[in-house]
Amino acid sequence: MFYREIDLYESFPACAAPKGHAGTLRIYAPQLRGDLDPKRRPAILILPGGGYQMTSEREKEPVALRFLSMGFVAFVLEYTVKTAYPVPLLEGAMAMRYIRAHAEEYGADPDRVAAIGFSAGGHLCGMLAVHCGEALIRERLGEGKNFPDAVILSYPVVTAQDGIANEESMQEISGRDRTLREALSLERCVDRNSAPAFIWHTGEDNAVAVENSMLLAGAYRRAGVPFELHIFERGWHGVSVVSAETDRAERLAGISHLAVWVPLAVNWLRARGFAVSDV
Repeated sequence: MFYREIDLYESFPACAAPKGHAGTLRIYAPQLRGDLDPKRRPAILILPGGGYQMTSEREKEPVALRFLSMGFVAFVLEYTVKTAYPVPLLEGAMAMRYIRAHAEEYGADPDRVAAIGFSAGGHLCGMLAVHCGEALIRERLGEGKNFPDAVILSYPVVTAQDGIANEESMQEISGRDRTLREALSLERCVDRNSAPAFIWHTGEDNAVAVENSMLLAGAYRRAGVPFELHIFERGWHGVSVVSAETDRAERLAGISHLAVWVPLAVNWLRARGFAVSDV
């Protein structure tokens, strides 16, 4: 396996780095030798959750290694937290731009770049999916393809609706600005140009209500954009890839079936052309 860590602000010097920024991209790519023919793989950008207060370790490398094993080049974004819009979104766009520009270097397909987000990272991923802040991104980064070709949204923060919203996440990303908070309610931003989405959630989630995913799926349906929605009966918030690397075995015993979301999502991507191909 090939591993590299880069500072996105060094790659995009025109985009001023905020104080205490993160904006680090970690790359996990196959390193093939010997008699193996060169391949081109789809890429996936991983956006961990954490309420825009931190980034969860269980949604970083364990996810990257799982998708790497299934034929993807994986990129994990350590985005800046405890800061409001547009900083996390700009870092997500920088990551997308970097992946496409350096795809050949890592054996990736620049035309098959997906993104996956968990919880608040799902909100960030959703902003990329619905082309949130497109004019602002182009103003800061110039012309280019800043958005994913498809997304996987895992128990995502979606809405600003009172009584349903994950308050911690929405208050942080909006800077407690009520107008901005409403503008970042993703179900209001979906249009026919939004990226196709695979959405999954659990009915027992008591941190991010399952209604978040249901509202987003409804918006996708009304916009006529392809989507797939899976709601599992059991399981708590933050289950990640449901493996021994992300939680204790005794806690996973009753929800091991949730691990099926990974092959379901990968098969959905493959049906959309996200597959390993010969160079």
